[in-house]
Amino acid sequence: MSAEIAPQVRRRRTFAIISHPDAGKTTLTEKLLLFSGAIQIAGSVKARKASRHATSDWMEIEKQRGISVASSVMQMEYRDCVINLLDTPGHQDFSEDTYRVLTAVDAALMVIDAANGVEPQTRRLLQVCRARNTPILTFVNKMDREVQEPLSLMDEIERELGMGVVPFTWPVGMAKFFGGVLDLRKDQMRVFAPGEDRNKDDDEIIEGLHNPQLQQRFGAAYDQAAGEIELVREAAPPFDEEMFLAGQQTPMFFGSAINNFGVREVLDALVDLAPPPGPKPAIQRVVQPVEPKFTGVVFKIQANMDPAHRDRIAFVRVASGHFERGMRLKVTRSGKELRPNTVVSFLSQRRELLEEAFAGDIIGIPNHGVLQLGDTLTEGEALQFTGLPFFAPEMFRSVEVADPLRTKQLRAGLTQLGEEGAIQVFRPVAGSVLLLGAVGQLQFEVVAHRLEHEYGVRARVQSARYNVARWVTCDDADGGEKELKRFIDGNAHRVALDAVDAPCVLLEYAGELRAMQENWPKIKFHALREHAGLVFHKQMA
Repeated sequence: MSAEIAPQVRRRRTFAIISHPDAGKTTLTEKLLLFSGAIQIAGSVKARKASRHATSDWMEIEKQRGISVASSVMQMEYRDCVINLLDTPGHQDFSEDTYRVLTAVDAALMVIDAANGVEPQTRRLLQVCRARNTPILTFVNKMDREVQEPLSLMDEIERELGMGVVPFTWPVGMAKFFGGVLDLRKDQMRVFAPGEDRNKDDDEIIEGLHNPQLQQRFGAAYDQAAGEIELVREAAPPFDEEMFLAGQQTPMFFGSAINNFGVREVLDALVDLAPPPGPKPAIQRVVQPVEPKFTGVVFKIQANMDPAHRDRIAFVRVASGHFERGMRLKVTRSGKELRPNTVVSFLSQRRELLEEAFAGDIIGIPNHGVLQLGDTLTEGEALQFTGLPFFAPEMFRSVEVADPLRTKQLRAGLTQLGEEGAIQVFRPVAGSVLLLGAVGQLQFEVVAHRLEHEYGVRARVQSARYNVARWVTCDDADGGEKELKRFIDGNAHRVALDAVDAPCVLLEYAGELRAMQENWPKIKFHALREHAGLVFHKQMA
């Protein structure tokens, strides 16, 4: 069986697109789909008043604001490879969702706005990728606008992100003098022609980087680019595949996604350079992708992708084996058995019924609360994959329903949104008012909007006095459950349970936390937890 699975695994490329907001990430996602033949027409992200919206932005609030607030999954085929592309929210308020998505990919495509360079959210996401040694390709976007010099951009990326940069393409001119890019691998120039509706295959190609035509046609802009390339070739190290795969070196590409320019080079590089699925660590052992038996992990849950059906889809990254529709699967956390018959693959809102999948693929399993974030699915083996993080919230709000008759709907809606990870929902041990915890303010706005439009509940979201949260545990050697119960009973007015009933202490000031740690030396306080199996990190407050 492994012999049949191995060729399928080698064909897979699973990657996420990451960037600071407004760098053009969603536009590039659309154009990658367009160039692979997965879609025939790209919805302009900026033309929000038109009926077309970006294929990867499906939620109503995204269409109104022109931003991505949920991760989207898309599958496409290109050059005999099956590409699983995950578009992540750029906004820092949704960094948790992005962080979890990055646990499900084998590579990342970083989009940088050529005018703004490396921005704060890019730095934060890169830290996540570097912590996981995720290989990164870099696309410098918007070269047809007023931008920074390519050499200074390259220097900034190396300095800010702490990784070597190897240019694979180099721009000739910029803004209104942008002539195109020199392809250093293929020794040719792709000439720029603006226009997002032009045919994606009609680019003019001039062979030879030293072709006299280039100097005649582009003059000083070509001379400058040629001089910069000489400099780069002398100073920059050659591309090293091992360093790239270890996340220590990034190939760099230039282009303009909105104008369909420079996209094909990126797509080709993803196929040529990005790694196929690799081993995935579980608590019990390391799982190899070519193993015959199916294993997978739930890294994302999305409610109401189809509002008409009130559905909840669990996004599962296949870690090993061969998935077949209707096969028996075991949820290792609960021991429950699933026989999913309506498993779907995605092209954003378009879903297709899935017959089979292999390691690296992302499959969607509709379910009603059976699956939670971080759940491991197997054919029976007791495995628990690790690494899916939840962060202690930094902002809190109380939430009450405007119409008391809708209390049941409020709780149902918040339970589903909490399971999805869109927000953290806490039920105080003493008290009935639910508390919402988030990393950023925009999460609260999205939740209020979704409660109203998806669950028919108008909620009053008001400030809460808490600013610090820590999950609490106690080792068996220190009294275990008994000591933890004593702590909870003694602090009932500021302890709440989260979506999986993990106890969490809520405080107003960091100073209170320090005092509590001194008063309760046997209790452990955690700023981060892994969802499934309640595996707590040894990261202390």
